[in-house]
Amino acid sequence: MSFAERDLLWLLLLAPVSVALAGWFWRRRLVATRRWVSPGLWERLRFVYRPWRIVLSLALFLLAVAGTTLALAQPRWGEREELVERQGVDVVFVLDSSLSMSASDVPPSRLYVAQALIRSLVGQLPGNRVALVQAEGEGVVMAPLTIDSAVIDLLLDTVTAGSLPTPGTGLAHALRLAMELFPEESEKHRVVVLLTDGEDHEGGLDAAIASLSERGIVTHVLGVGTLRGGPMPVAAGRPNELKRDAAGEVIVTRLAEEPLRRLTDATGGVYLHVTGAGANLAPIVNAIDSMETRRFEGSIVTSMEDRFQWPIGVAVVALAGFLTFGPVTERSRARRRRVR
Repeated sequence: MSFAERDLLWLLLLAPVSVALAGWFWRRRLVATRRWVSPGLWERLRFVYRPWRIVLSLALFLLAVAGTTLALAQPRWGEREELVERQGVDVVFVLDSSLSMSASDVPPSRLYVAQALIRSLVGQLPGNRVALVQAEGEGVVMAPLTIDSAVIDLLLDTVTAGSLPTPGTGLAHALRLAMELFPEESEKHRVVVLLTDGEDHEGGLDAAIASLSERGIVTHVLGVGTLRGGPMPVAAGRPNELKRDAAGEVIVTRLAEEPLRRLTDATGGVYLHVTGAGANLAPIVNAIDSMETRRFEGSIVTSMEDRFQWPIGVAVVALAGFLTFGPVTERSRARRRRVR
């Protein structure tokens, strides 16, 4: 036997305490009755106390409280086997972590907002397999497709702007890595979600868009940043040291929407311009939820049967008995006539 809510078992202490209080109450009542009526007259009363009924009443009260407490703790015993099948969509998140993503035109930074949005999307898409690709000059697979969304949350904490060996922004390479993560036999149920400011220095994006479209991989894009842009730090963690051009002017990085819209238009995805972690992600969530799902895996899960019905049944019967068989009983008319 086990208990789903083991922390509630301490409430069992209420059973003896409540019975002790009830016993003290009836003792006080009997003492008060003796003071009011002479013991010699007790046999003449219409309503009399029966000691055995008092004991029975307290025992039933004890069972009612104990049974209710055990039911709240949800006892379990006996095993049950059932087949659990997982169905959903394969979703690969591509996170741009280039140095431009450290710009603070979207406070506190573009990268921080992008990480928060991925966490929000993962939370709103339960049951799907998710993966994570980090994109800079080259892409790196942080996590392959998995049903364990907690892995994505942990890995996001390790991503910082400009942390990969190859600097720059190469979205095409990261998108190709994302395509390789999908199973070969899967022709549908494939989604890429790209979070970037749209800057791309390596080229090859048009070829990647054509490949995504040819394979039928729906690609949604969240453009993180503002059109007016913001200064770009020299390195992550050094927000006061800004990049400058040869003339000494501060370099401003701006959201590049045009290639991102071409990407979504070609693949049937949704483009969202976001400027904060609280952005409304419903269009992308609804689009993914409306897709045809596929069966990921089936497994036999063994679980213990809930048996709270037994203690609650005992409690109900005991409470009914407590209310029916009270300590006070009415003497029959024949008995009263004989007494008189």
